[in-house]
Amino acid sequence: MPDVDKGAGTIVGAGVVLGDGVRLGCYVVIHEGTVLGDGVVVDDFAVLGKRPAASKVSTLRLTELGPLVVGAGTHVGTAAVLYAGSEIGPEGFIADGAQIRERCRLGRRVVVGHAVTIENDSMVGDFTKLQTGAYLTAHSLVEDHVFIAPGVMTSNDPYIARTEARHAATRGPTIRRAARLGVGAVLLPGVEVGQEAVVAAGAVVTHDVPPYQVVMGVPARVVRPTPSEQWLYPPGEAGSGGRDRDGDAR
Repeated sequence: MPDVDKGAGTIVGAGVVLGDGVRLGCYVVIHEGTVLGDGVVVDDFAVLGKRPAASKVSTLRLTELGPLVVGAGTHVGTAAVLYAGSEIGPEGFIADGAQIRERCRLGRRVVVGHAVTIENDSMVGDFTKLQTGAYLTAHSLVEDHVFIAPGVMTSNDPYIARTEARHAATRGPTIRRAARLGVGAVLLPGVEVGQEAVVAAGAVVTHDVPPYQVVMGVPARVVRPTPSEQWLYPPGEAGSGGRDRDGDAR
């Protein structure tokens, strides 16, 4: 039997798989079928494996979902809500009050800050950080080593909930490797932020951002190249290793 520490009032549903060294706080709810890897820590009042619900006027598709899978060594904060059908990679950190919806995929060592929401059908790459209060809309693609600052907002509906055409046009942003989004930046539906690009604080991105460029303003415009000493991925470099700030391989 695995070594599991379970706090008072915690509820573990049928068919839940708990790895060795799992630590569950008080009043945690883990829905049936959820899988937690070795060494996962879940703080008080978190809900794991929740099934989605929809209002009568919602366009959300309610489908059969597989289990929530949380990778080894991940920490899930107080009152975080992680939905069924999503996969959280190993060694991640999900902060207090964060929400990760269904059919999302998060890579290795992803940081999801306080009160961040990641909507359904989104993908987030290895070593990416989403800071406090950021909002990642449904059907977003975020690659490795991306930094998303506090209060960044993204959108996926160019019709702002009017006309039937919006259903075919719905598309979240694509944020390429090592791009950085400053505090309070806003991304309109379907834009692509290129590799190593920087979006300045408060910028509104209405068109694609070229790789290795800094944009700022409303609407955002290119103002200069990204300084080469800040690159994790020099142009033409293949693979997904990257370098940290000191140039050491990750």
